[in-house]
Amino acid sequence: MKKTILITGATSGFGKAIAQLFAAQCYHLIITGRRSGRLNILKSELENQAASVTTLCFDVREKEAVKEALLSIQDRTIDILVNNAGLASGMSPIDEGNISDWDLMIDTNIKGLLYVTKETLPLLRKSKTPHIFNIGSTAGKTAYRNGNVYCATKFAVDALSQSMRIDLLPYGVKVTAINPGMAETEFSIVRFKGDEERAKNVYKDIKPLYAEDIANVVLFCATLPEHVCINDLTLTCTNQANAIYTIRDSEKPKQL
Repeated sequence: MKKTILITGATSGFGKAIAQLFAAQCYHLIITGRRSGRLNILKSELENQAASVTTLCFDVREKEAVKEALLSIQDRTIDILVNNAGLASGMSPIDEGNISDWDLMIDTNIKGLLYVTKETLPLLRKSKTPHIFNIGSTAGKTAYRNGNVYCATKFAVDALSQSMRIDLLPYGVKVTAINPGMAETEFSIVRFKGDEERAKNVYKDIKPLYAEDIANVVLFCATLPEHVCINDLTLTCTNQANAIYTIRDSEKPKQL
């Protein structure tokens, strides 16, 4: 029997790559996002690959919209939930921080994840193999300069993943936290509010992770034997050690 996967923030980056890969593996897909145009384009693309796709257009920050969207599919069983929707907005010292940016990150990365998880759990409990993936970050493992509130939200994702694993243990729900390092998606363009040159410089002289790398990791974790759960997985490109230490190719010694 085909399994069903629900992916938040599916219109770009990790979410889109995960949707494409799981469609190729013949999963039923429920893709969500704020941008209806992008959702419909992705739906058409996936259906051209013979995938079964349902779209739900809502902003994870809006509690009632999340509830209404998930109520519309109460007859469904969800086997995998990927809490992917998230972002960084701005990068400045704490004393110069923009409160609107703080609210946006907290409402999306923490509260949005909680809203979606709560409304999805009744559908996950119908599954014989329920699995939640929370997309975190190396920023949730090590704080870095000017990362303050973004790092705090990703530390929260780490704590929530641990807590979910404990609370949902009696129901057999796997909970896996995936914590990527530098990955070239729309992340930096969003963080720097459309400044493409600044975003491009983040990855200059570096071979970063790509969205497809994260999708492959999620698929690997999702297809392990039923008694095996990878709790927490942190991955970086080989130019990066953690959220702080990075080396550009031009800085590398010519030999060890």
